[in-house]
Amino acid sequence: MTAPTHPRLAVVTGADSGMGKATAELLASEGYDVGITFHTDEAGADDTRAAVEQRGQRCYVARQDLTSPDTADTIDRLAQQLGGLGVLVNNAGTGHRDRALDLTYDQWREVLATDLDGPFLCSQRAARLMVDAGRGGRIVNVTSVHEHVPRFGASAYCSAKAGLGMLTQCLALELAPHGITVNAVAPGEIATPMTGMDEADAFHEDRPGNPTGRPGHVNEIASVIAFLASPRSSYLTGRSIPVDGGLMLMAAHGHDMNDGSWREL
Repeated sequence: MTAPTHPRLAVVTGADSGMGKATAELLASEGYDVGITFHTDEAGADDTRAAVEQRGQRCYVARQDLTSPDTADTIDRLAQQLGGLGVLVNNAGTGHRDRALDLTYDQWREVLATDLDGPFLCSQRAARLMVDAGRGGRIVNVTSVHEHVPRFGASAYCSAKAGLGMLTQCLALELAPHGITVNAVAPGEIATPMTGMDEADAFHEDRPGNPTGRPGHVNEIASVIAFLASPRSSYLTGRSIPVDGGLMLMAAHGHDMNDGSWREL
């Protein structure tokens, strides 16, 4: 049996900066036309589009609010512009730094809606398109090391990422007969605007609480996403791959991951 060959047409959510931007650029370098979404940073999305087009590939841009039930319509529009869909990367997300006893219900719902409801709706719509096309596909969810281990002051974030990790497994089971794989990438601390760092800080910031001693670079996440999006990963599904410089090993050996020596992604 030969695995179906999905088209080199990808949608990357939250691609106006950071890991999403790096992923869109790398996929373009590998021959993918790319649709990207942004929430508020339209200028950043335009920069990503220019970078994709410089690599000789088409790029379409759409604003997306993951807290809205209509968010899945964005996937339809971008897929129509691309002429199909072979890859969805659910990268967009948000976080918080509030203890559970101080967290309001509205804050809780905003994080859950953005980090779990939105990826579910996007994945559902993308999977329907892929199933109808009959050529297989790839869905890659960007979770976090906190899909696997808790963090003080991040109950909604950790719950949403853990939920997205389980959704990854459920979708993998249901979509495997259609030649669609579903996997997750679980980053540790990555040098992005969201963590208050420039990309170059990945190689200059000291992180004694991490075995590698530094934060990660966005390209180190994008390279794993690109592998999971490619035909090379055709026999891998339902897995979450931590890309954290060994950070989770600290938790596994009883070290405190919340000791202030590293910051949330």
